Amino acid sequence: MPPPHGGKLVDRTLTGADLDDAVKRSKSLERLTVSTEMAQEVENIATGVYSPLTGFMGPAELDSVVETMRLPDDTPWTLPVLLDLEESARIEPGREIALVETAAGADGRPFALMEVEELFTFDREHAASLVFGTTEEAHPGVAAMMAMKPVMAGGPIRLLERRPSEFSAYNLTPLETRVLFREKGWRRVVGFQTRNVPHLGHEYVQKTALTFADGVFINPVIGKKKKGDFTDEVILETCRALAEHYYLKERAVIAILSYQMRYAGPREAIFHAIVRKNFGCTHFIVGRDHAGVGSYYGPFEAQQIFDRFPDLGITPVFFNTFAWCTKCGGVVNEKTCPHEGPERMDFSGTRIRELLLAGQVPPPELMRPEVAQVILASSNPFVE
Repeated sequence: MPPPHGGKLVDRTLTGADLDDAVKRSKSLERLTVSTEMAQEVENIATGVYSPLTGFMGPAELDSVVETMRLPDDTPWTLPVLLDLEESARIEPGREIALVETAAGADGRPFALMEVEELFTFDREHAASLVFGTTEEAHPGVAAMMAMKPVMAGGPIRLLERRPSEFSAYNLTPLETRVLFREKGWRRVVGFQTRNVPHLGHEYVQKTALTFADGVFINPVIGKKKKGDFTDEVILETCRALAEHYYLKERAVIAILSYQMRYAGPREAIFHAIVRKNFGCTHFIVGRDHAGVGSYYGPFEAQQIFDRFPDLGITPVFFNTFAWCTKCGGVVNEKTCPHEGPERMDFSGTRIRELLLAGQVPPPELMRPEVAQVILASSNPFVE
């Protein structure tokens, strides 16, 4: 099992007397209300998902990441992790503040504390051009960056309590997954990132990776996505259905990643690999146009960028194109099948969606029937 990114698994969760003191102190602190997505970022920092970060980035860290794709100490890191606030917020550098979530059902109690070290602004167009490769606001990641509040606050955080989640049974921390993998005797663990429902191609790449790994870590993204993506509930339930019917129980683990997609293509592929390294994975599957959106990135840019990070500490596993071949009688890729034309059926997400929207079960060459039934049983499987 690889060491956590940066060498040490971050744990910023308070317990015992430290927690009691912090809860009492929080009652008299200035409060900052944050979105559910920002609360997810806080938890990811606190539980070590974003190791080695201990808080939100300041200007030096942000500039280094944007310009070099590394933290100031040269540790690979490719995406900004920022906390934004209004200019009118009564927040001052050098002060401790309490963070409160806005989500429906939140009880108004602070869930974390933050030591505000710096308040700053940054050149968003310049950052977007480097992080996303474009400044077009049609790109959802660019749009989100441009919509951030005017001021950024940098500084370390401490978690008072984890937020309740309807997916709590699958919301494992890196410490928990590392213990789980060790108990299973897994030495080589391959991570699989998904923001989609699984079709036969996804099953193929996972099981192909399992031929050399001890186990597969299926890690679907749960969080805000763009319109037209599948909902969190459907993604998780379809992953469960596939694993239950087609995987050895001792060879697959499903846990969620609470995270808002940036759709940053190559940079996000590196970030996703870092996160799975922190969970304890030794390998990470990178497919065609990983974390891409529209036509902003080349089909294999997210794989080529790994050449720039020989010190990443997790091994990428690349899959290019694959399809169902009627003549071969199974899933094939460009290295295993000589056939072309009508004998090959591509795994077209568009075609699968069209069939599902029409209430039809996709053919078994595209999707397992148990997976399709979960989707068809949902009144609205897509983000509106």
